[in-house]
Amino acid sequence: MIVTEAAFGSYRLTLIARLDEHDQPVLVEANWLLSGNTWHNSKSIPKLKKYYGLTDEDFTFIDSNSLSMKEPTQALLIETIFQLKDYAAGKRKTLDLPLDFSMGTEFQQSVWRALQEIGYGETISYATLAQRVNSPKGFRAVAQANGKNPFSIIVPCHRVIASDGKLGGYTGGLDKKEYLLALEGVRCRT
Repeated sequence: MIVTEAAFGSYRLTLIARLDEHDQPVLVEANWLLSGNTWHNSKSIPKLKKYYGLTDEDFTFIDSNSLSMKEPTQALLIETIFQLKDYAAGKRKTLDLPLDFSMGTEFQQSVWRALQEIGYGETISYATLAQRVNSPKGFRAVAQANGKNPFSIIVPCHRVIASDGKLGGYTGGLDKKEYLLALEGVRCRT
């Protein structure tokens, strides 16, 4: 697994990629780093180790400025950083990257796919998302699946808000959710 950290506005992200079973690079994680933390503190590192049977030695950190376009997994991380920068600058409304959803349950994967259908600058409620995944009474389960989304920003769980128009929750912190929605021109009740 290749790991890097990238700036996103005044925040930082952990980006992790690997080669899949067809030797194609896929993104495994794109998540917020808490202030003062490094990728080692990513909530998904222990899960990745367990799921893929990895050890610390199976993770290679490469500074984002040292990534190489010659190596496919690193090239994917470079492309991810470029797309995120374009999104933050308002030049891109969707992110198009190969993602590895395999760590999620079938239900979580269906929620993550449904999140990708929410348009730039659009918000929906958890109840609406639950209906979209054919689980009309499952808004709490949908909220939990949102919280386990390994691809913050790329799979836009920030576009799901409470039915009353308030922000609701966000694993990365409400400040980041509000920031992302503001980038997309959305103002929510707090």
